[in-house]
Amino acid sequence: MRPLTGDARAVGAAGEALAAGWLARAGMRILARNYRCRGGEVDIVADDRGELVFVEVRTRRAGGLVGPEESVTRRKQQRLLRAAEHYLQAAAAAERPWRVDLVAVEVEASGRVRRVEHLRHVVEDA
Repeated sequence: MRPLTGDARAVGAAGEALAAGWLARAGMRILARNYRCRGGEVDIVADDRGELVFVEVRTRRAGGLVGPEESVTRRKQQRLLRAAEHYLQAAAAAERPWRVDLVAVEVEASGRVRRVEHLRHVVEDA
């Protein structure tokens, strides 16, 4: 695995690319990356055996004050839900089952990936 280095934006983009590959190897089909609408953004939209999955990717330095999981605030959850609902309407997929997941990526100061974890159903309202 290549080290994730650079400024915060570059590390975040590299974390999203890592997560997309991780999900694809787990059998998910990636439908969209960085889906944006007026209400929010979803990093990855995937299909998991017929279920739509809206994935937030959080990449954080190991040992930071806040880990990837804790960095998803209630406000961010609401923006994820708005973007997911927009996608469902735009894709005429409102009747499909769906969920919101998180891929947590932790990297060391050297850029070496310490941990990648896929957490399912991270937003209760989904």
